[in-house]
Amino acid sequence: MGAAEERTQVVVWGGGSGGVAAALQAARAGADTLLLTPGGWLGGMVSAAGVCAPDGNELSPWQTGLWGALLRALQREETEGLDHNWVSCFGWRPATAERILRGWLAAEPRLRWWPCCTLRGVRRQGRRVTAVEIERQQQSLQIALDVLIDGSDRGDLLPLAAVPFRCGWEPREQWGEPSAPLQKQLDQDPFFQRQSVQSPTWVVLGQLGDGPCPTGRPPAPPFERSTEAHGLWRTLTYGRLPGGLVMLNWPLHGNDWHDGLGRAFSAEPQHQLALQAEMRAHSLAFAAALGEASDGWLKRAAVFPEAATAVALEGTSALALMPYWREGRRLHGLATVTEGDLLPQVCAAGAAEARLAPLAAGPDGTINAIAVGNYPNDHHYPGPDWPLAPKSCRWGGRWSGTPFTIPYGALVCADLDNLLAADKSFSTSHMANGATRLQPLILNIGQAAGAAAALCVAHALLPAELPVRWLQAALINDPLAPAGPLPLWDTPWHHPEWRQRQHAALAAPERLSPGGDLLGAAAPDPGSAPAEPHERLFQGLLQSDGSGGFLLDTGERRWPVITLEPGLHHWLAAIERPRSVQLIGCANPWGPWLRLSRLATG
Repeated sequence: MGAAEERTQVVVWGGGSGGVAAALQAARAGADTLLLTPGGWLGGMVSAAGVCAPDGNELSPWQTGLWGALLRALQREETEGLDHNWVSCFGWRPATAERILRGWLAAEPRLRWWPCCTLRGVRRQGRRVTAVEIERQQQSLQIALDVLIDGSDRGDLLPLAAVPFRCGWEPREQWGEPSAPLQKQLDQDPFFQRQSVQSPTWVVLGQLGDGPCPTGRPPAPPFERSTEAHGLWRTLTYGRLPGGLVMLNWPLHGNDWHDGLGRAFSAEPQHQLALQAEMRAHSLAFAAALGEASDGWLKRAAVFPEAATAVALEGTSALALMPYWREGRRLHGLATVTEGDLLPQVCAAGAAEARLAPLAAGPDGTINAIAVGNYPNDHHYPGPDWPLAPKSCRWGGRWSGTPFTIPYGALVCADLDNLLAADKSFSTSHMANGATRLQPLILNIGQAAGAAAALCVAHALLPAELPVRWLQAALINDPLAPAGPLPLWDTPWHHPEWRQRQHAALAAPERLSPGGDLLGAAAPDPGSAPAEPHERLFQGLLQSDGSGGFLLDTGERRWPVITLEPGLHHWLAAIERPRSVQLIGCANPWGPWLRLSRLATG
């Protein structure tokens, strides 16, 4: 008996954060959509992989689209707030994000989600995919489609669709990337063969005990150096989440995994299973070593179901349901994001400092950006940190990455006419992947892919035929999660003219200064940020710390001050001498810092 047959307009494969975003947006935009995931959870990095203290897109101007919508939903759902750790301004429990995403999907009548599927094949005719073949509930199915989207972390669809893809390093000579190795190094240094991609991590969650952390002792080998940079307490609270949970995703002699990474892309299932077993054992051993070093203050948490295929939102396991893959196969797209696309523009002598990377544009100069990222760039390998070209600036009392844009062509397959990428498989270089792989950007890339797929279905177009201005307009005007294709430093997501300013910058990009301000637009208001669920009033003596940061002496404590809001940033930057203030925001004692959003009024 042959496989049963189904048909839908858009199929999304994969349990990555970009995959669920793509499926959600395609359905919201009117396309009949089917989301297929290999596991029982659907949120990828933001839930199933346990990477719940994200980097990148923290500033209010970059909190747009589905990333911004998820962040604000999490702020409402987490009764303790999101200010719990020092690696990120936000932290949440995995099940909270998963619950929100499932609620969003369930509200869409055009969207079906099938968990626990196995992808068996991709059918194509010429340059088009006609169907995917899966197994579900012990049944073989063939699903015909109009548009196919890869929403997996590792680009699972690419080899099955028989399209070229990149995996691993590229030489400096290929794109002129300043941080890439020379071809001679790639040929001669065995490191590059051993370390084919960035090291993944299998996140494990711990539970902190009551009271202060014991002084402890160095963890047992091979983790004895994991606490030498920051000490035991800071190491444990690096990724603290609500409820005293801690995300153990530690790169410094911790649970990053470096061995036999080529097996992640093996066609032999047993090779992949062996790699994953080693990663899980390594992470559990790391948690045990930290537990012993803290005299039992850290214990394994009971958070996830035991089986990756379970759909329950609770369980007894400390291990995430899937690895945190930092890198996978990368599409050959109509455009490719390279390190040069991420770095700040070079300004003429005497000009203001650039705080923007070059805007993504086509050969004719048309701006084709569809998403904004700003992570500084970060690569995970064994040994010393890989030297990377700087792309950060001091802003709001802390360091922030130079914002960059993703071109629509990086999502469009160059070799198949109806294949789009929505997760880490979109078209980037290995070096650029270090900045483009983070959950906030991936959510909005997925949103753009889903919106593009729906527009293609509605207008009987192929992805390469879709006018990028249609897609940009759809993202900006989205009624539920408007997404900004362009980085406007002085225009937060809640600005009353946010949509108008995005459209204005697209129509006249010369109005966007190298500093990221829209020329001719009014300065941001330091008192305009909306209220947050867990904010409170702080008052005291505010002063500069002499290095680009700020301190607030409340009389009880001297707090470092940061802000993610442009209005308050500009107000803080103008302070020349200590002054008494009243400010509103959230306290993070584990940072430690006050994340302040606006001036108090009245």
